[in-house]
Amino acid sequence: MTVVEQKVGVVSVIYKKDHISLLDQRLLPQKMEYVQLSTLQDVWHAISRLQVRGAPAIGIAAAFGLVIWANDWKSSDFPSFLDSLRGAKSQLASSRPTAINLKWALDRVANQAEKSSSVSEAKLAMETEALKIQAEDEATCRKIGEYGLALFADEQNIMTICNAGSIATARYGTALAPFYLSKEKGWNLHIYACETRPLLQGARLTTWELQQADIDVTLITDSMAAHTMQTKGIDAVIVGCDRVARNGDIANKIGTFGLAIQAKALNIPFYVAAPLSTFDIDTATGKDIPIEERSDEEVTCIGNAQLAPLSTKVFNPAFDVTPADYITAIVTEQGIFTPNNLDKLIEQITKETVS
Repeated sequence: MTVVEQKVGVVSVIYKKDHISLLDQRLLPQKMEYVQLSTLQDVWHAISRLQVRGAPAIGIAAAFGLVIWANDWKSSDFPSFLDSLRGAKSQLASSRPTAINLKWALDRVANQAEKSSSVSEAKLAMETEALKIQAEDEATCRKIGEYGLALFADEQNIMTICNAGSIATARYGTALAPFYLSKEKGWNLHIYACETRPLLQGARLTTWELQQADIDVTLITDSMAAHTMQTKGIDAVIVGCDRVARNGDIANKIGTFGLAIQAKALNIPFYVAAPLSTFDIDTATGKDIPIEERSDEEVTCIGNAQLAPLSTKVFNPAFDVTPADYITAIVTEQGIFTPNNLDKLIEQITKETVS
């Protein structure tokens, strides 16, 4: 995997037919560097190592990963191609377990190949579908931003956690999308970003993104959230998510559930920004969502600096589940829904899945 120095703004995933040019989010904000992913294994490692992160961006990267694998396939033996494609899809799906967009995007691309009648037809169909997923995500995020902005007013104080912005999606982001659109409208929202331990996506990525857009952002440590809500007049909390269960429970970056509890105790609205691709109608409740556990070093170290004793035991879940009862509303590209009123939305998703 070679490293390519370039600067193309805050687009995180760029498809180049024989490779993906990927913004290495581990290096931000100190360095903006794109890496070249030329093989399926490159893409698997990039997702697993968090070079790309954010549920939609993971899905987009995986979709293009399957396409560059297909583009490198030399034989015209179609049954062999399909058999190997299923293995490649399964390999990429194993890179991270919690975000449902990964499986959703891989299924969409692979299904186009299954409907084809030759290798060449399958390659073109897969590429077309992956590009469609990326374009759809940009439009989806814009709609989420428009619906989300209707929940806020000029000069309000809004809190968020982790990074659900443009580099976590095709553009705009999910939870951060209303902030970008507020700037277009001439509003001045005041954003309080939790640092997001242990990997500091809020400190490194959200603050960097919002500063690029000249959006007012204040960084706090995760443990300051309740005090900040109480003393700084926080008007609302909005977060992204990696999976929505059928009952409205959501899985998001570790610390989200704590924010929801604090917001409810202080009577502050708690919103979740979620594209329909994050809805998992086959998962009944949040208890059924697999929670990824990551390496000890992410907790015991910051960068290369060892903070805790070498023998320290660590529990490092990357996500937590926020029950539907703590969620004021879920903002989607189809509108705003309360968690106890998802029936029509689920019915629509079911029909689209069947068709």
